[in-house]
Amino acid sequence: MAPQDARQEAPATQRNREPILEVLLQVLPASGTILEIASGTGEHSVFFAPKLSPRQWLPTDVNPQSLASISAWIEHCGCDNIYTPQTLDVREAVWPVETGEVSEWLQSSPIAAIVNINMIHISPWSACLGLMAGANRILKPAGVLYLYGPFKRGGEHTAPSNAAFDEYLRAQNPEWGVRNLEDVIAVANAENFVLKQIYQMPANNLSVVFERSANE
Repeated sequence: MAPQDARQEAPATQRNREPILEVLLQVLPASGTILEIASGTGEHSVFFAPKLSPRQWLPTDVNPQSLASISAWIEHCGCDNIYTPQTLDVREAVWPVETGEVSEWLQSSPIAAIVNINMIHISPWSACLGLMAGANRILKPAGVLYLYGPFKRGGEHTAPSNAAFDEYLRAQNPEWGVRNLEDVIAVANAENFVLKQIYQMPANNLSVVFERSANE
């Protein structure tokens, strides 16, 4: 916990932010707003946003403590291309960014990509379904959906550490767990997303990049 304020710290963020940024610089559209789903502590937000300017960054989370941490990190770092963090539950049929004040902010810089780091294995499968459905509603053709985290390949873990992590997650909550990449791709395909690239990342994680197709 960062001293004297609401900032939270996640050690994994320090380790993975540079490799993730390297991929984001390759795959994100050159302009527009990047919607981050499940921003967590906010450390990724304040690290990525200045380096991805002139793009705008919109952090979201469902957890009030996380939202407070994101706001505190933004204030601490003085980032000027990050929107106020918003409450967003991917399982909702309509996301706040689709309506009201938030959508008005986005008129001058529409959402061009969605970034989701380390969420779908620490949430029910319904969250993955909701993420894909929301991305389908929001992103225009050629919009980018970026996922990061551990995945099984062909139903098998890619490393003993991932198998142990999966067991740990399922002990915390039976609805959690490392997802089979082929299952995630199938859901994405059903929501008009085409797999574009898979990047091998440190600590047996993957960056998985989808593009919104023109099919309705």
